[in-house]
Amino acid sequence: MLRKYFSIISIIGSACLFTACESTETNGNVQSVRDTVVRPVRKMPERAATISYIAVSGKDSSLKGYTGKELDAILFLNRCDASALKKKDTVIVPSQFADDIIQYSPFPFHVEELKDVKKIVFFSYPTQVFAAYEYGDLVHTGPTNMGRKADPTPTGLFFANWKAEETTSTFNDEWELKWNFNIENKLGVGWHQYELPGYPASHSCLRMREADAKTMYEWADQWILEGTDNVKANGTPVIVFGSYPFGSPKPWLALLQDPKALDITEDALNAEIQPHLQKIIDEQNKREKLGK
Repeated sequence: MLRKYFSIISIIGSACLFTACESTETNGNVQSVRDTVVRPVRKMPERAATISYIAVSGKDSSLKGYTGKELDAILFLNRCDASALKKKDTVIVPSQFADDIIQYSPFPFHVEELKDVKKIVFFSYPTQVFAAYEYGDLVHTGPTNMGRKADPTPTGLFFANWKAEETTSTFNDEWELKWNFNIENKLGVGWHQYELPGYPASHSCLRMREADAKTMYEWADQWILEGTDNVKANGTPVIVFGSYPFGSPKPWLALLQDPKALDITEDALNAEIQPHLQKIIDEQNKREKLGK
């Protein structure tokens, strides 16, 4: 009877062990801990039917009638803030406004390759748009103005380091940067609120509108330090990619002829992700082991 009892316990234990072993699996060359991942249930919006665009002058009186979501859409499309809009010779306006700002993003709504990545941020140099993903779903997006030709924003994989609601620029101590989140500590590169003229104009940082900068400030995770300089785990991964065609017409003006001209396909984004995916997963696992 005792032998039978231990046999039953052994079977139950084996079943539990089998289930636990599923926690670490290999997906190609990428290893991830999957049974600890609690993914949110999120219904992604459908991509709207093709949105067409028209061009007006920044001095066009009709622009004064746009407020709220409609104005946000126009600022998104022209990669600028309201103060810069009236200075533009050409302003792109949707012929029909979408319900959600996400519809104007060139980024895919879902990226299957990121299904095990808790959080990640992308900055596209050619489109001047950023995108934040949770487990492969696009959760926030908006315009950015990145580094000018003389001071380009570095590209590649970075991690969110430290943040400050307000800090002073390392380039000019008269510049106050709000909602700053550093991603390259030695070079002093980060995203923050600052004026958006509608083209790459920064000294290598990643400018945002204030609402976007504040959202991303609260959403992203900082590094975990031991003491003052020992990094135990990195923060949210950030990939900056592509190049801007300085000296050519602004890329988003191509939307007037082809509404899909700037679309970033899932395959194209995968090409940017793949060289860094193992590092991203490894860093994520470090944070999970620390309970963060």
